[in-house]
Amino acid sequence: MLRKGPLREGTFRTALHDPRTAVVVGRLLGAAFAVCFLTGVLSHLMQNQPGWLALPSRPVWGYQVTQGLHVAAGIAAIPLLLAKLWVVYPRLYVWPPARSVRHALERLSIAVLVATALFELATGMINIVQWYPWAFPFVPVHYWVGWVLTGALVLHIGVQLPVITEHWARGPEAEPGAADGGPSRRGLLAALGASVGVVTLATVGQSVSPLAKASPLAPRRPGVGPQRLPVNRTASQAGVLQPIRDPEWRLTIAGPIELSFTRAELLAMPQHSVRLPIACVEGWSASARWTGVRIRDLMDRAGAPEDATLRVFSLEQFSPYSVMEMRREYTRDALTLLALGINGEPLAEDHGYPARIIAPNRPGVLQTKWVARMEVL
Repeated sequence: MLRKGPLREGTFRTALHDPRTAVVVGRLLGAAFAVCFLTGVLSHLMQNQPGWLALPSRPVWGYQVTQGLHVAAGIAAIPLLLAKLWVVYPRLYVWPPARSVRHALERLSIAVLVATALFELATGMINIVQWYPWAFPFVPVHYWVGWVLTGALVLHIGVQLPVITEHWARGPEAEPGAADGGPSRRGLLAALGASVGVVTLATVGQSVSPLAKASPLAPRRPGVGPQRLPVNRTASQAGVLQPIRDPEWRLTIAGPIELSFTRAELLAMPQHSVRLPIACVEGWSASARWTGVRIRDLMDRAGAPEDATLRVFSLEQFSPYSVMEMRREYTRDALTLLALGINGEPLAEDHGYPARIIAPNRPGVLQTKWVARMEVL
């Protein structure tokens, strides 16, 4: 009597709602989630470096690649997750809803898995376009929900391991769907592969410059913006226009030797040029030629020890990244600059004028703009 609508017997006739198809799609989705999780943890550690972890400054493109992979894998996971849910959704309507305590706990873990997966992909996509219609802080919530998702996924794999083992490497036996005139598994996977390819190609150009013209949906494009470089936050949005335009601006360095420089004095020092990418958590990256004073030269002038950490202060007041620290792996690298120019031109205001940090293999949020003060720790 209660078994009506999707609960009635025989509702789902398509043969592709089977364990073999679920395993094939699931292992693709699991691979995408694994890439997202590992690169997401790496990004978190690079932005919030713990005391016990020494991070290398090379390769210079390391963060550019890992964060690009993070976002690309997350976007590719969207059609994979939708396909996986389509394959398994008849199981949401099994009757009775819970046959035992174990079965009830299994279904609860699946609910957590689905909810966290949808949350991570949805909020990640919204973050890419820098729109935050919620009250919670995105970065820590996204990070910790990612751990919950991974735990639920590992639990689900453990529960379903007998089914996964049975269908992981089974040969192509009979193609489901062919007998009843429905789509075949091969056709479903071909359509799924095409979908993943299309959404990836349409967006990955923000990370892979040669594909920029083939990515109409990429929120950022390398080479597009002031001085041919994208901008996340303008000087006006940061509220720094007045202090950076002040002719009395000076850079102060607090260390064993107290120093203070005008921009003209910094320009009079030996200038070095490096080609480095700037890569942001939203997945976009672009390379530019930066010119300025080596950070290690400034620290030497301030009498800093070789292993000293440098704390950098931005003129931007209301940002979680207005104060940044660099350890010796970065401060002593010859490629780390207090940049004064970009692509042969003085820094634009939106790119950090009068001076900003640029360092190899570093998240964009830590490439501090509008620098006013540095402290040797």
